[in-house]
Amino acid sequence: MKPSQELIMAPATAPGQGAIAVIRLSGEGAIAATDSIFGDKQCNGKDLTSKKGQTLHFGVIHENGKIIDEVLVSIFKAPHSYTSEDVVEISCHGSSYIQQQILSILMHKGARMARPGEFTMRAFMNGKLDLSQAEAVADLIASTSEASHQIAMQQMRGGFSSHIHQLRHKLIQFAALIELELDFSEEDVEFADRSALKQLVMEIMTEAKKLSASFEAGNAIRNGIPVTIAGKPNAGKSTLLNVLLEEERAIVSPIPGTTRDTIEDVITLGGFSFRFIDTAGLRDTVDEIEAEGVIRTRSKIKQSSIVIYLFDIQNTSAKDLREELDFIQKDLEAKTWLLPVANKSDLNAGGNLLEGFEDIKDILCISAKQKTHTEQLKDALVKAAASGMFHGDDVIVSNARHAEALTQTYLSLDTVYKGLENGLSGDLLSVHIRAALHHLGEITGEITTDDLLDKIFRDFCIGK
Repeated sequence: MKPSQELIMAPATAPGQGAIAVIRLSGEGAIAATDSIFGDKQCNGKDLTSKKGQTLHFGVIHENGKIIDEVLVSIFKAPHSYTSEDVVEISCHGSSYIQQQILSILMHKGARMARPGEFTMRAFMNGKLDLSQAEAVADLIASTSEASHQIAMQQMRGGFSSHIHQLRHKLIQFAALIELELDFSEEDVEFADRSALKQLVMEIMTEAKKLSASFEAGNAIRNGIPVTIAGKPNAGKSTLLNVLLEEERAIVSPIPGTTRDTIEDVITLGGFSFRFIDTAGLRDTVDEIEAEGVIRTRSKIKQSSIVIYLFDIQNTSAKDLREELDFIQKDLEAKTWLLPVANKSDLNAGGNLLEGFEDIKDILCISAKQKTHTEQLKDALVKAAASGMFHGDDVIVSNARHAEALTQTYLSLDTVYKGLENGLSGDLLSVHIRAALHHLGEITGEITTDDLLDKIFRDFCIGK
C-alpha cells in the first residue's frame, strides 16, 4: 500500500476557544501552500520554501491583502517530520473564526481536510512508526494517569514492538529452513534442527502467554482499575464512595436497600486510575428490584481487581465477618485483592475496636461519615494496585487486538509443538508456523489489510 501524497490539513488542537490553536498540514506542497498566504505585516512574502527545516517563523496569514491573524509557522522538511513528509504547523490565536478562515484559504490552495488519524497513518505507511507504536499514540493522548501514560510511552517508543520483532525474527529463521526442506522433499533431508525448533517454539509460547496474560493488568490501568465497594445494607458504602470521589455522587439514606443499581466513577490516586463501583447491599430480599441489584453486585465483584468489603464494626461479630468474607471469596478471581474495612469507628465508646478480629488480616478501621483514616484506605488501594502490576522493563499489553493476536500465536505454536512431538511432516508444520508469523505480524503491521487500518485509525482524533 502506497501512502497518499495529497496535501491534508486539520486543527491539531481541541475544538473550542483557547489562547492558541495549531493547524497542521502534511504532504506534497505543504510549505509552498503556506508560503503563498504567509508574509510580513505588509503582506510581503517570506519565501518559506528556502528556509531550513525545524525552524520557526513569525508573520501574518493574509488573503488578498487582508490580514487574518499574526501567527508562528513551524517548518519540518521531509523526511525529518512526524509523517516523514513536508509538514507545516501554523500556531494562530484560538478563535474558531480565525481557524476556519485559515482552513478555508488553505482549501483553495489545494489542501483537503484530514481524516481521523490520517497524520499518524501516514507516519505508519512511511515507516516512521510500526502499527503498535501508532496505536500507542492514541493511548498516549487518552492517558489519564501516570501508569497509563507510562504504558503508552513504553509502547510508542518501541518497547513492545521490539519484543515482538525479536520473537518473529527467531521464528522466521526456522520457518525458512522448514520451507527449504519442502524443496528437497524427495531427498528426505532435514535442515531444521527439530529439537532446537521445539525449544524455540516453547520459548515463544511461554512469552506469548505471559504477554497475553498481562492484558488484564494493562486493560485495568488503561481504563481504570475496577474497585467494587461491597457489604451489607447500611454499612456506609455510598457514604464511602462520596468521600473517595469528594462529591455527593451517591444517595445516602439510613433506609436499608436505598442503592438498587451500581454507581461508577473514576479518580486518580498515586498515579493509578481507579474506577469505583458502589453496589447494592448484599442480603436476601423479596424485593425484585433490590434482588436484581444484588445480582449485579455479585457480577461486579467477579469483574473487579480490588474489592473493598465494608462492614459495620458496631453490629458485626468476628464470626459474622469470617462467614461474610468466605461468602465473598467464592466470587473472587485468584488475583483479586480483598480489603476488609471496618466502618463507623466514630461510634465506638472506647476500647479495642478489633478485639476478637485478630486472625483476620489487614483490616482497616475508618469512619466514612467523619472522614477519618480514609487516607489510609487510599494508601492501601495504591499499594494493592502497585503490587498487582508489572514493574521495570516488563512489557504490558493494554490493547485487546494485541492480546487476541498473542493468544492466536500461542494456539498456532501449540499445534506446532504437538506436531513436533508426534513427528508431523514439514509441510504441515510450515502451515502452522506461517499462521503464528501472521498473527505476530498483525501486531506490528508487517501483515495488515486496508480494513484493519481503517478500523484502527477511525477512532483517532482529527489532526493526529
